[in-house]
Amino acid sequence: MPSTGGIVTFDIQKWLEKNKYHHSDFRDIRQLVKEKEKRKLKISLCFPTLNEEKTIGQSIVITKAELMDRFPLLDEIAVIDSGSTDRTCEIARDFGADTYLASEHLEEEGIYKGKGENLWKALYLLKGDIIIFIDADIRNIHHRFVYGLIGPLLKNPKLKFVKAFYKRPIHNGGGYQSTGGGRVTEILIRPLFSQFFPELTAIIQPLSGEYAGYREIFEQISFPVGYGVETGMLIDISQKWGMDIIAQTDIDLRVHRNQGIRSLGKMSFGILQIFWSRIKKYKNITGLEPESFLLKQIFAQEDKPQQIKEILIEEKERRPIIEIEAYNKNKKHRPG
Repeated sequence: MPSTGGIVTFDIQKWLEKNKYHHSDFRDIRQLVKEKEKRKLKISLCFPTLNEEKTIGQSIVITKAELMDRFPLLDEIAVIDSGSTDRTCEIARDFGADTYLASEHLEEEGIYKGKGENLWKALYLLKGDIIIFIDADIRNIHHRFVYGLIGPLLKNPKLKFVKAFYKRPIHNGGGYQSTGGGRVTEILIRPLFSQFFPELTAIIQPLSGEYAGYREIFEQISFPVGYGVETGMLIDISQKWGMDIIAQTDIDLRVHRNQGIRSLGKMSFGILQIFWSRIKKYKNITGLEPESFLLKQIFAQEDKPQQIKEILIEEKERRPIIEIEAYNKNKKHRPG
């Protein structure tokens, strides 16, 4: 909810009772199609990718078969790619997805690489009034990941943005643990939200890569191009429009590759940069600019001195796409 300059009082339990769903609430896909057609909406699904040849094919096949061919809930399925060196783009095209290389579009705005860049470019490339973003590394992909996010937006016109949450097991080498996952969320994001944006602690999986929203929301917020895109997006939407337009859906189980601790350190380093920028913007707290964008990680090898590796991670941000002239020209000529 928007900051009032004082202590924010927010009834998390009450919000959860009203704004939390389960994907099975929307399993009547025919009814969702009727609601979509009644409101004359177009819906786009985007997979942001980088070297996802192992999973992108089944992601496209399943969602296209169920939500385009069997039920016309989706108007387009697209892959926005960061420059994969494997067969991701070839496979995506072969299975019927529109495939775009992010660096080839809006070149006049400069070129960056990162998931957030792909999402920002998707607003320019896709035609949907509602846009769904789904990570492309999901091993147990099911069309519930999509209709579970679309459902609340179609059933409740007051909602504008929906996040997924799920059980997120960790692979321990000998199988999957029944609990775990969300390590950056519980160690970094939830403590920071608790202190500075307590209403956002109601979001069960704030870093989930599965969410849907109306174009009118996405086009008015900036997009960090890297690790901080989900954090920045949640803070911006909640601060600009309040928690009442946000909902979340239980998708049950999500299986994907888990990252190692050093990769999570890189992610946290990027997220912190975006978090400090939002603290400065919304809480009027200054002096939190990073003194360095070099992450220092220690590598230890047996019988060798410990080595310190420096990694440059500087989060860039794309301004709201509604401010881009080419976007507005393209929007005027977009069908429908």
